[in-house]
Amino acid sequence: MSSAYRSFAHRVDIDAPVERVWRAFTDSRVLVRWMAPEASITPREKGRMRVVFSADVELDAHIDVLVTPQRIRLILLPTPGMPSSDAVIVEDFLFERAKSANAKPVTVVRLLSSGVPAAPVWVTYYLNKRRHWELALARLKVFLEKGLDQERAN
Repeated sequence: MSSAYRSFAHRVDIDAPVERVWRAFTDSRVLVRWMAPEASITPREKGRMRVVFSADVELDAHIDVLVTPQRIRLILLPTPGMPSSDAVIVEDFLFERAKSANAKPVTVVRLLSSGVPAAPVWVTYYLNKRRHWELALARLKVFLEKGLDQERAN
């Protein structure tokens, strides 16, 4: 049995205040609009996040740490398509207030993903998961920067 693990880090800077970014992550009504049509979250410690990115990539996770509006740490649960293992796979999202060059509030979102076994049977899962998170965070950036999260008056 191999003891080697894969990890990755991804960063996206979003031209929006951290409160809007946090809401996009923690309000299921907003989450489904940018992440995936089948996405939900119970935003509390010991809560749960579930996302079906595609037919072959699904995320079901226990929320281990939730610090409003700074951090969400997910412990992934087994899902269809995930190879069998006793590995603890972690997705740690960090949200940081910052200022852009023109002094506008921006939010830096960092995803630190770790614990995916390096065994060959896990390569496809790892690459798919990484690609889906990168695409989702790019969609989040566009969604928020275009103001699509804002309630519109009728």
